[in-house]
Amino acid sequence: MKKILIIQTAFLGDVILATPVVSELNRLFPNSKVDFLVKKGNESLLENNPKLNTVIVFDKKSGKWKSILRLVKQFRKEEYDLVINLHRFASSGIIAGFSKGKKRYGFKKNPFSFLYTKKFTHQIGDGTHEVERNLQLIAEFDAEKLVRPELFPSEEDVQKVSKYMLGEYYCMAPASVWFTKQLPKHKWVELISKQNNKQVYLLGAPNDSKLCEEIIKDAKLDNVTSLCGELTLLQSAALMQKATRNYVNDSGPLHLASSVNANVTAFFCSTVPKFGFGPLSDNSDIKEVINLDCKPCGLHGHKECPKGHFKCGEINF
Repeated sequence: MKKILIIQTAFLGDVILATPVVSELNRLFPNSKVDFLVKKGNESLLENNPKLNTVIVFDKKSGKWKSILRLVKQFRKEEYDLVINLHRFASSGIIAGFSKGKKRYGFKKNPFSFLYTKKFTHQIGDGTHEVERNLQLIAEFDAEKLVRPELFPSEEDVQKVSKYMLGEYYCMAPASVWFTKQLPKHKWVELISKQNNKQVYLLGAPNDSKLCEEIIKDAKLDNVTSLCGELTLLQSAALMQKATRNYVNDSGPLHLASSVNANVTAFFCSTVPKFGFGPLSDNSDIKEVINLDCKPCGLHGHKECPKGHFKCGEINF
């Protein structure tokens, strides 16, 4: 096995949960060149990864079909021995299926899986972790069943956040793309009040700033600082790694914590750990409201509670 391509063009967390495949391929085929295709915006996650040869970007905004055609042509020239598609949707299926890879592996759910040389079941809800689902694609090569994700913050990333790492501190990531996956604002305020005036950093993207500023205002404490939009993903991971504890939703920051083995508590509101996206750090726990007949209300959450009460967000600490 000389040349391998991994495809995962979904969201931030999906890319992080694909890194165990990189790690295992590197262990099993140390002399192989492993390339990784991601959608534009996620390429920074894989910076500094010594186990990767090249990170390739799928830029849908520059013309989806034009980009797909360009990538297919590029990959055919590469003559990959193995193409692994971890994404379950059409665009990636076309790219993988027409890549001319000698072996083309992916999930049956992909509408273009008929072009694969081997297809695998992707079952959500039975407690199998997403990492395990991904690693089954290389089980025939004696891959481990479960491996922790890993990212590689650089020395510059660590230096960037070192000024925040003085004494005991906590990191919290209050936002999520989906409202019902997001612990309610008043619960974050309550959680902050329990940190005994230790430094708390609120992490997130630039568009999370409003929520975090509202939390700070409601908390009425001097120990809270918003770093929304100020840190890259790898810098956030570096800061989380040394935190006394990180508090996250069932969202991307949860997987950032796992990738650096950071101490973490994950809040599952409308979703459940059985979906397979729980934390993998050595020191991790999960908080959720149980015995609600309306939970889970979906795989990805909703923009608002379908029942109008959002009881699943009233988690006890």
